[in-house]
Amino acid sequence: MAKVRLNVAERRQELLRAAAVQIGARGVTAVRIADVAAELGVSNALVLYHFPTKEQLVAAAFAHAAEEDLARLRTLLGRRTTAVRRLRAAVRWYTPSGRADGWRLWIEGWAAGPREPALREVAGALDRAWKEELAAVIGQGVTAGEFPCPDPVAAAWRLTAFLDGLAVQMTSYPGALPRTTMVTWADAALARELGLAALPRNGAAGTATRAGTPDT
Repeated sequence: MAKVRLNVAERRQELLRAAAVQIGARGVTAVRIADVAAELGVSNALVLYHFPTKEQLVAAAFAHAAEEDLARLRTLLGRRTTAVRRLRAAVRWYTPSGRADGWRLWIEGWAAGPREPALREVAGALDRAWKEELAAVIGQGVTAGEFPCPDPVAAAWRLTAFLDGLAVQMTSYPGALPRTTMVTWADAALARELGLAALPRNGAAGTATRAGTPDT
């Protein structure tokens, strides 16, 4: 069977996906152009035609994978429901599970960022975008009277810092905690940041219980 010829955009997408796989498996430092080429059964020259240096390929692959995650986050936060429900769905999706390929890529990006300026710039911009998306929805919830969070931006920073740290632990030491425990902790962290004693039970509609208010 003849191979299907890809246009330039399709080939770049294929190379970026393969690079993300190889970065997750080998790490930023160890991955080579040859590894990405072998993943697809193409020549090194083809990879270098689209990405002249390994540094450019790594930064672009990270951006491609992280932007897909960001698009998923925006979908969850853009649903037509309460801010609490949207935030809870996003936080639960954020927690690591399964193979955690996306988290391995982020951990590699954080580790290599201090030595790779292009990667650091890309990762930093995407990280800020995540925080901005969460802060915006927290602000919407405050405006709607769902919860009393006084500083949505600070809440988004603290929440993502907690979840990032948990993800590093769970990705580095798989199986250390059951997913049910992670979800419980993530819900509790979200409730704290929103100024609530608890989130709605079982996804129930309505306003969650405010901190200091009896849960009736």
